[in-house]
Amino acid sequence: MEYESWAPRYREIQSTFGFPIEKEELSARRLVALLPEEARADSLERIGRRLSGRTVVVVGQAPRLDAPPLWKLPAEDPRPVLMAADGATLRCLEGGLIPDVVTTDLDGPVASEVAANARGSLVAIHAHGDNLAEIERWVPEFGGELAGSWAGPPRDGLFDVGGFTDGDRAAYLAEHVGARRILLWAFDFEQVDEAESAPRKLEKLGWARRLLLELAEHGRASIWNWAPDGSLHRYGGSASPSTQ
Repeated sequence: MEYESWAPRYREIQSTFGFPIEKEELSARRLVALLPEEARADSLERIGRRLSGRTVVVVGQAPRLDAPPLWKLPAEDPRPVLMAADGATLRCLEGGLIPDVVTTDLDGPVASEVAANARGSLVAIHAHGDNLAEIERWVPEFGGELAGSWAGPPRDGLFDVGGFTDGDRAAYLAEHVGARRILLWAFDFEQVDEAESAPRKLEKLGWARRLLLELAEHGRASIWNWAPDGSLHRYGGSASPSTQ
């Protein structure tokens, strides 16, 4: 999605949650300052080289699920590629899988993302108003390929192609750079970790579901929910995705 189309939707999100733009600006400036020079250049082009024309499996953090069983997918040429949404990176590594791309706002088990980055994952780090401390703590730890994003107008070193939470932001990114098909694994919009503030988190997940439905309706890539039983269901329409 182009920023001009996405901006009105994010202004609505900002109004809903009371995100102050000044804090987002501060985190964005600090992220740009900490990213290596090569990480600030040609971000979308570099990500596109990994994802364009491919089936992209986006891994979420629904409870009680393991890493996606990629071997159960029909053989394709080229092979499917893997995106992990923040804490799902650990799930992938524990299943012996290295994500091609990780989207993160650095609020999960970040050490696993550093480890994946060292093993070849491109990590797209997102700046927002509440993660300045995490940006300061973790960005210098990454030694592999990086990119940066934020929720404002694209600027030198940072992109914004839509999406709100790590999972739906991954899908928006995959669609933007030309993924042919997007499979959502372990997406759950109804359950949250007990350590999180449930009402606020559930409201965010409601937005994530809504944004994915909009992407499925208007995007170029087909989007599918990959259920734990191995079945694939077209996202949106009459074939609503499961929430397990």
